[in-house]
Amino acid sequence: MMTNLLVRIDTSRKDFSKGQRKIAAFIEEHYDSAAFMTAAKLGEVVGVSESTVVRFATQIGYDGYPYLQKAMQEMIRDKLNSIQRIEVTTGRIGDNDVVDSVLNQDIDKIRRTIEEVSREDFNAAVQAIINAKNIYIFGVKSASYIASFLGYYLDLIFGNVHLLNSNSKTTTYEKLFRIGEGDVMIGISFPRYSIMAVDTMGFAHDRGAQVVAITDSMVSPLVSKADSVLLARSDIASVVDTLVAPLSLINALLVAIVINCKDKIIDTFSSLEQVWQEQGIYAFEAEEERNHDA
Repeated sequence: MMTNLLVRIDTSRKDFSKGQRKIAAFIEEHYDSAAFMTAAKLGEVVGVSESTVVRFATQIGYDGYPYLQKAMQEMIRDKLNSIQRIEVTTGRIGDNDVVDSVLNQDIDKIRRTIEEVSREDFNAAVQAIINAKNIYIFGVKSASYIASFLGYYLDLIFGNVHLLNSNSKTTTYEKLFRIGEGDVMIGISFPRYSIMAVDTMGFAHDRGAQVVAITDSMVSPLVSKADSVLLARSDIASVVDTLVAPLSLINALLVAIVINCKDKIIDTFSSLEQVWQEQGIYAFEAEEERNHDA
């Protein structure tokens, strides 16, 4: 994507107006800043009108400024470090209400996820998980929390889950080395992408397992080895990893699995409910049982 954008600029340069040449120069030197500017803001910084910025985007072959902005963001997708994220987040929110700004950005991520996730890949992932002999889930750093959430419920339902949440190669491959045909590997990673996620998914693919990627973009390095790709939008410029949309997608995945295996899962949870009640697992139920015995 980075090469593509710069090539587009280079190819069209001879036809640029004076204002468009200013925009091109700024993007080439400051794409990390330009990627998070509106068309109006970019025009203000460069010293041209908003309409000139919009025309520049179409001049180099994009269907409007949002597509140019997305291309710039892809250029820095795996390069924005923690300090830059803090600066971008502060600049975005400014004097606005933090709660309103952050929650509305999360709502936008869920909306975009609804639009972009492939229903075909989603349904294929559901069937692969249901039919799997063993389910392996990889997620480290912030992704480890949603990997654990997914693993918790899948293990309750199926009892055949192996959670891989360590950055240690030794530990990871000791858990993974038996993977093969009939198994499923679910890799979860968002910018900045985990090299271990990429490697373990490749290992699982080479061993004949079905591979499901839960990531944010078709340019994610997880995509190349995946049989099914589930896209969930994160925020590459947030000071913290925004995992609201990925968690919501995982909720949908679990619900779809339950619907597809309703009778079996009812039997499983009936047995679980009996054990929970007998062992007094939940506070109010345990108190009621003690009062009943008294």
